[in-house]
Amino acid sequence: MNRVYNFNAGPSPLPLEVLEEIRDEMTNFKGTGMGIIEMSHRSKEFQSVIEETKSLLFDLMNLTPDHEIVFIQGGGTMQFLMESYNFLHTRAAYADTGVWAHKARDSAAFFREVYDANSSKDRNYSYIPEDCLIKPKTDYLHITTNNTIYGTEYWKFPEVDIPIICDMSSDILSRRIDFNRFDMIWAGIQKNLGAAGMALVILKKDFAKTARTDIPPFLQYKTFIEKDSAYNTPPVFCIYTLNKMLHWIIKQGGLDIIEKRNKEKAKLIYDIIDKSNGFYKGHAVKKDRSQMNITFNLSSADEEKDFIEKAKENRFIGVNGHRLVGGCRISLYNAVTIDACKAVAQFMEAYRKDHQ
Repeated sequence: MNRVYNFNAGPSPLPLEVLEEIRDEMTNFKGTGMGIIEMSHRSKEFQSVIEETKSLLFDLMNLTPDHEIVFIQGGGTMQFLMESYNFLHTRAAYADTGVWAHKARDSAAFFREVYDANSSKDRNYSYIPEDCLIKPKTDYLHITTNNTIYGTEYWKFPEVDIPIICDMSSDILSRRIDFNRFDMIWAGIQKNLGAAGMALVILKKDFAKTARTDIPPFLQYKTFIEKDSAYNTPPVFCIYTLNKMLHWIIKQGGLDIIEKRNKEKAKLIYDIIDKSNGFYKGHAVKKDRSQMNITFNLSSADEEKDFIEKAKENRFIGVNGHRLVGGCRISLYNAVTIDACKAVAQFMEAYRKDHQ
């Protein structure tokens, strides 16, 4: 099998063994004689998948019993709308760390007042601001824990006296953190945890009770909680792939092993950048560097284009930067192997020697 080195920023690679398990079960899930995408979402077989998936998340994340877990179609963009439609009563604060924070804030602006609690725009989003300015009667603070476009990640979370909503789309379950400190976590699963098309949403029960109930039922978290994510047909295949990925994480040794491996992977690439004498220029300041998305530039757009083309010729896929900012980006989500990182690091070093 001639598989490439996949460094796409999302959707991202799944472990080969998970893909093979999915393939093997596609026509006969657990002896039912049919695939998971063919059976009723109200069947006991699929209901057991939902219940097990929630149980695995509670265990892996060490969640306390005062949490609800739901699975919602539409991915992260739908959550930009839903979080504010449900919880924005007066005003909401947004940590301005890049494009995805903007999108969340701009969706919320349709409903009530929104404002930036801080911003790293002054240095092109190369760092995570430490302080938050919170106005009176603010309903929540929204943060984006990892910024795929600019390559920054939170290593110290804000200390505020209001609920915190976290978009963890690009670093969820990539490291051990205290997930219980947040009032709401949501994540599009297509980077670390499965197939594109769904958001995993985790809410504290008390916070969920503060949501509006005068909005359409399909956009209320209350509906998904009460109907156990089956108000309508849920994203069956996405939930199934999430289940497979959670089992894979456990098989690897859990979040402590995943975090250790992700640190090793990121160090391989950052070491090449830092030792290149300026040939590769990292975008993020060192203390806020992301372990998931490594962003950097070369001396010119033409050289970056050549680097990306040469990388593709060597079967390194997805190393181009986001279309809004250009440059280069190497994404190191959970399923990216250490061997893949060693290979691209060797390519980067060889390219530097040939062009410096």
